[in-house]
Amino acid sequence: MELLKDRIRKDGKIRGTEVLKVDSFLNHQMDVDLFDAIGAEFKRRFADCEINKILTIEASGIGIACLAARHFHCPVVFAKKSQSRNISNDVYTAKVESFTHGKVYDVVVSKEYLNPGDKILLIDDFLANGEALRGLAKLVSDSGAQLVGAGIVIEKAFQPGGDNLRAEGMRVESLARVSAMSETDGITFVD
Repeated sequence: MELLKDRIRKDGKIRGTEVLKVDSFLNHQMDVDLFDAIGAEFKRRFADCEINKILTIEASGIGIACLAARHFHCPVVFAKKSQSRNISNDVYTAKVESFTHGKVYDVVVSKEYLNPGDKILLIDDFLANGEALRGLAKLVSDSGAQLVGAGIVIEKAFQPGGDNLRAEGMRVESLARVSAMSETDGITFVD
């Protein structure tokens, strides 16, 4: 998706060789018009699938998932990183290690919102090692729903997550695949 790649080149900030800061438009301040274009692209890429729910993880995936859901005409469910008093104990749960935060979270989704017969598309902002997607896929599997695939805004293709998930049979569609980045040489995309 050239619009996204151009925006990453223009406004992304590289820290070392593993951190790409896109918080000015993707995951702190959100460019809603860009999110809408991202949602339209996910709809185009998954047009052959019957999707009735989108699942993401809090917090950065929620805005992207909501605008994608407009194009699929379906609800968004998001996995919470902690159980709160307003969620019953009747939940699906999975452990997820966050590359960005360096923490392991127990993510939860109420059993009320994932059901057998649902066809689920996962949406997330970044794919690095793939642990968030693995955790979300476990929630889908535990519910008896069908995992259709995963839509990723930015994949760090130099890290193993995307290749490993694809090898395991998950359909992963990434809009911008970064093959290398450095503060001195900038960013290189796959394709």
